Amino acid sequence: MGVIFMPTNKTYDNLEKMIFSGVGEYGIPEIIPEQYEPCEWIGFNYAVSTAKRAGKGVHFFLDDYQFERVWNNPDRYIEVLRDYDYVLSPDFSMYTDFPKAMQIYNHYRKHWCAAYMQMNGLRVIPTIAWSDENSFSWCFDGEPVGSVVAVSSVGTQNSKAKKAAFLRGYEEMMKRLSPERVIFFGNVPEELEGDVENKELGKEIKQQEREQR
Repeated sequence: MGVIFMPTNKTYDNLEKMIFSGVGEYGIPEIIPEQYEPCEWIGFNYAVSTAKRAGKGVHFFLDDYQFERVWNNPDRYIEVLRDYDYVLSPDFSMYTDFPKAMQIYNHYRKHWCAAYMQMNGLRVIPTIAWSDENSFSWCFDGEPVGSVVAVSSVGTQNSKAKKAAFLRGYEEMMKRLSPERVIFFGNVPEELEGDVENKELGKEIKQQEREQR
């Protein structure tokens, strides 16, 4: 018998707060493009404890359990994130071995959180993520075209197959979104060095890369 995926109660709670008019086959909420000035980036796991927040942005390139609470209680964390210059859209995982339904759900959650944050006055930079080539028909839905975007290569460069999959997705992103700037977290593959306009590498991202070598 197959596993049936059911949304959590928090899904219903959040949709009671706001249902955004979405785009594409799955009604993905849209992220509005933002103007961007380079800043220092910290992981969401440091957002609450960090005292000096001006000039900093918050990213979600972490294990999902560390920021699931943003989906579970968005209003609480909007007040925390309001003090930061920028916030990336939450990077809920889209692993290739996840069921397609789960991948689409995580893409939707990312965009719902981002749209809700923007509705509440936060400046949100879209995190672009993909699974395999089958995800290309929907994983870019809701992303702004010609804007600044963020990507992470962490965990994608330790095998030829993973690197090739990352490069295919990156190339598709460039073709579909034509970003004006890429905020790149992790080691930039040599094939992409000409495309990346801005490399931002937080200390916790460096630690993840060291642990994966």
